[in-house]
Parts: sequence; structure tokens; C-alpha cells
Amino acid sequence: MAALIEDYALIGDLQTAALVGRDGSVDWLCLPRFDSPACFTALLGDNENGHWRLAPAGAAACTRRAYREDSLVLDSVWETGTGTVKVTDFMPQRDRAPDLVRIVEGLSGSVEMLSVLRLRFDYGHVVPWIRRTDGHRVAVAGPDSVWLRSEPEVPTYGRDFSTRSEFTVAAGEKVAFVLTWHPSHEPRPRLVDPHEALRHSLEDWREWAGRCRYRGPYREAVVRSLITLKALTYAPTGGIVAAPTTSLPEEIGGVRNWDYRYCWLRDSTLTLNALLSLGYEDEAAAWRDWLLRAVAGDPADLQIMYGLAGERRLPETDLPWLPGYERSLPVRVGNNAASQLQLDIYGEVIDSLHAARRGGLSGKPHAWNVQRCFLTFLQAHWREPDEGLWEVRGPRRHFVHSKVMAWVAADRAVRALEADPDLEGDREGWRAMRDEVHREVCERGYDAERGTFTQSYGSQELDAATLLIPRVGFLPPDDPRVVGTVDAVRRELAHGGFVRRYSGEGPPVDGLPAGEGVFTVCSFWLADALHLTGRTKEARELFEQVLGVCNDVGLLSEEYDPLAGRQLGNFPQAFSHIGLVGTALLLSGGGTAD
Repeated sequence: MAALIEDYALIGDLQTAALVGRDGSVDWLCLPRFDSPACFTALLGDNENGHWRLAPAGAAACTRRAYREDSLVLDSVWETGTGTVKVTDFMPQRDRAPDLVRIVEGLSGSVEMLSVLRLRFDYGHVVPWIRRTDGHRVAVAGPDSVWLRSEPEVPTYGRDFSTRSEFTVAAGEKVAFVLTWHPSHEPRPRLVDPHEALRHSLEDWREWAGRCRYRGPYREAVVRSLITLKALTYAPTGGIVAAPTTSLPEEIGGVRNWDYRYCWLRDSTLTLNALLSLGYEDEAAAWRDWLLRAVAGDPADLQIMYGLAGERRLPETDLPWLPGYERSLPVRVGNNAASQLQLDIYGEVIDSLHAARRGGLSGKPHAWNVQRCFLTFLQAHWREPDEGLWEVRGPRRHFVHSKVMAWVAADRAVRALEADPDLEGDREGWRAMRDEVHREVCERGYDAERGTFTQSYGSQELDAATLLIPRVGFLPPDDPRVVGTVDAVRRELAHGGFVRRYSGEGPPVDGLPAGEGVFTVCSFWLADALHLTGRTKEARELFEQVLGVCNDVGLLSEEYDPLAGRQLGNFPQAFSHIGLVGTALLLSGGGTAD
């Protein structure tokens, strides 16, 4: 039986990440990068697809677990009939090779421990050869090599294509395991002192978290979300992955199983605003610089997502040997949505660079040229249909959100020219485009009879993305059309007190079989819209309701099933945590409508 998605906690080293279950099993880890093939893939299959369980012999889930304060260091505690033991899991920020460190500490009595390591390279497909050398167990297959050692050394043996260690810890005793990956053609990697690594990791995380300027009532949730976003950052480039996982389903047994180990442009404005508002200018600048590198080229070739370093080719393929999380097939790597036309992306990029300027980031000489090129492209193409924010795999439509973001692009560019007369640009042309887009959206994207903006022109469908209209400044919050849209979305897209992206009734708009959970960030958007329209008490109640579905260590996935009471989709999800931070800021008076 697969663990629930919320049974996992995240550890990482700012280049990759692992998921650790309540039972002490690491069931997902890609090495050496977020988007590399996994060597532990039990998350999408079973133990034979690779995992590493370290727990008391015969024990099930831990008694309790928690991150150490303001860090990504995880402590899991088991209370057994013979004593109590703690396992501390973390990945030190790497020098060169990635390390996974697991430290067992006896707290009371005496506890028999069992470590079972099954390495399966290439997403659970390749069983490596394993040998002993220099006090290590070394696993090698093709380009991959993993070295395992313990301090002090404990009895280790092979059984059923796994590496096992059995030992006993008494109160005050510690046994540390270090698992290190490196290319198989290179010599043994540098040894890491696990206890020194722990000390440095705690210092690094706490120093970083201590820079947070948020002092509102939701500080614990905000800091945990910021740590999670930092953990999803690929440090060499500044790119932020949407999630560290692939193919966790949006519906159990369904086909909405996508690879989210890439960097989406749609997250950019919200991410930059959050980082700049809370004191993380270095991270904001790194994300802005990644963005500028990634989007360089012909504006017609702008993608909705890129690889960790800005790679463009993300071909999608299935892995038929994996049965999927709770039999949810297919298991996919790569993402064909990268080739879709989403006009809203142009607005999001320009709005991000506008936010960077407003936030005081040092200017980049070519950044304004990028925006001018995008505006020229949008002037010629904003009237076209597209696949929209939700990456529909059905027919293109005139999505209202896409048009609103085209308006945002023109609006921010006009405002930039007004603020800096030295900038060159087609002020009158962009102002005319802004007015035309606004007029068309209000005429063709608004259902006067129902008093709400719709998902696309001529559609009866609603879309939670229209909740962003007041947030981006398209209309003021007190406009009756905004209030009507908030009420309609709340009424028609509500599900178990949360918010769906769009209706699940009738033929699906996205070209896929119907069925998914509520989209977590949409509930944050509704809370934002309620607050902006003067209903702060209701906004706060909704926000706290969403906080209540965070797992025990404060993590959110992409979606939530309010009927089954469980998380769905890739985990943890950057978009969800960005939404959490943004709403907390808004409710605390730190957010803006533009």
C-alpha cells in the first residue's frame, strides 16, 4: 500500500531533493539534479523500484517528526517497547557531490535498527553491481555510482538485491550513514563528516530563515513555505522547479500525471514579489537573471517552462515499467506542454521585470529590450486563441486570463515609460493596445446576465484565474464586475469549502477525462479576492482552512481532495507555497494590487 502523499517530508541540497516517509523510507530521490533519473522510485512503484528505509526493526510509522526550527533538517522519533530512537535526515549543501546523511541517535533504552537500501538507477529500472571498497558499499551502473558508509561501521550484508545493516543503539549512542553520488568514471568523492555537516546545515538554514522580514500572525507557515521554495531552487542557475516530483496524480487512478521538475514562467511574478517583500533580494535577482537567460531568443519561441538551466527541449515520454502511484498511469518524464502557446506568459514575464524594477533590483541593460520585443510580438498576436494558464490539451480558446495578462504587459510597459522618460518604446501604440484589450475583455469575456467574467469568450464556464483580475489591477476591487465574479466563482466552483480551477461538469475543457481535486492555489486566490473586496474576515477564515490541510511538517501539494481528506498532485508544490506567502502578506497589509 502506497504511503499518502502527505506522509512525506522534503529534504534537499538546493540542487535536488528527496522525499522521506513517516516510516523512515526515502522513496524518491533524483541524482544529481532535480530532473535527473531517480535512484529511489518506490513513490511511483514499490520497494523493488528503489528505496532506503532506516527505522527500528519491525516498526511502522514514526511516533512523531518535525523539522528542526527554521531548517530543512528532519527529525523522526520512534518510541518502542525497548527504548526511543531518533533518525535525523538532511542533505548538506554540496561542495561537488550530493550527499544524503542519516544519523541515528539513541534517546533512551536500547533499540534494534534495520537499514534496507535498494538502489535502482534510471527510475527503478537498473539494478547496479555492488562491491566493497575502502569501508564503503559501492553501487555502479552505467554513468552512476553511489557510495555508502557508516560511522562507526556497522554490520552490513547483501540480501535479495538489497544492502542491509542491523545494529543496536543505546541512549547517547549515534550511528551516521552517508550516501554519496558521483559519476562512475571519477575517483572516490571527498568524505563528508556527517556531524559537522549537520551543524553547518542548521547554521546555514537558520541564518537564511532569519532574514525573513515577515512578522505577521502566520510567520511559522510563511517561513516554512519560504524554506520550501528555497529548497526547490536550483542554486547554480537560480531557477525554481514547480515540484521535485513527476507523475503524482491529480486524481487517484487517473491520467493527469505530469512531470513538474521544471521551471514555469507563470510562477515568476508572484515569486519575485514574495522574495522582494520578505528580504530575499539575492534570490529574487537570481530568479530574475535566470528568467532573462531562459527567454532570450525570438519572442515567438517563448515557452511556458524551461529546464533548470533554461533548457528548451523537454520531450515527454512514458515509463512503462512503473505501475504509478496507486496505479495512476501513465508515469511520465518530460512535459509536452512546454511547446504550447500561452499568451499570458508574456504578461507574466513583463510584470516580473516590472516588479524587479519596483523592488529595487539593479537594472540589466538588456531587460528593457526583452520587454520591447515581447510587446511587439503581443501587439501582433494578442487576438489569437491559446492553450491558456491551465495548459489545456484540447482546442485553443480565447481565454480571459490570457487576455488580461496581455493587458498587464501593455500596462506595465506604459507605466515604465511614464516613470522613466529615457526609455525607448511605442508608448502610444502600447497605450492603444492596453485600451483595446481592456475593452474587448469587458465586452466578450463578461457575462452580464450572470454578472461574472467567464473562462473564455462565449463560454458559460467559470475559471478561478479570473479571481486575479483585481490583484493585477485590471479592474478595481470594488467594481461590480469583480464582486460578481468573486461571488460566482465562490458559488459555482466551490467544492468542500475549497475552489476548483474550473467546472468538472460536462465535457472537460482541457481535452482530458474529467476528475481532479481542488487546486490549492485557487483557494488562496479566492482569499485574496475576498480581502480586496472588503470581506477580510471571510478571507482569513478561508486562508486558515487551507493552512489546515498542510501536512504535519507544513507542506502542500498541488491539489487536495476534500472528500477523501488527502493531498493530490506533485509534492511539495511551489505554486501552492507561493500562494500561501502571497495571501499571508496581503492579509497582513504587505501585498499590493499591482
